[in-house]
Amino acid sequence: MAFHADSTELDNKEILTWEGFGVASRELAQQIVDSDFEPDIIIAVARGGLLPAGALSYAMGVKLSDAVNVEFYTDVHETLPDPVLLAPMLDTESISDKKVLVVDDVVDSGRTLALVLELLRGYGAECRSAVIYEKPRSEVRPDFSWKSTDEWIVFPWSAEEPVTKSR
Repeated sequence: MAFHADSTELDNKEILTWEGFGVASRELAQQIVDSDFEPDIIIAVARGGLLPAGALSYAMGVKLSDAVNVEFYTDVHETLPDPVLLAPMLDTESISDKKVLVVDDVVDSGRTLALVLELLRGYGAECRSAVIYEKPRSEVRPDFSWKSTDEWIVFPWSAEEPVTKSR
């Protein structure tokens, strides 16, 4: 099972509700629009960036979207040694010379975001990044973020265990 958000043992955590996610998405979209950056394509860092990227694409009226699959976290506060790109890969030809907004739920160490930005820029994309949360310790600063926190974050889409077959 790909459930690693069980944070019941943690005393301090940031909890984002579905309603809060709606507010965060609109406010983050407003920041991006106000900056005059107009992306041609929004690319989610899957899986955590899928819902934020979808929300931003609707809020900003950007129809073109894609995703890049990266694995890094394996459990609460546990990561692989380095982020790993997973298949399938996105259509890299379609991003050459395009303005791309890379979206994730959180930038923690910054290593995943750095990997994705380097990859996309290598294919000729002009990239900016947006996250709902950024951690102050991140080695990469996103161009846009809704909130900064040091706490473990519980997102509404990963707050519960995956659904299993009914009996």
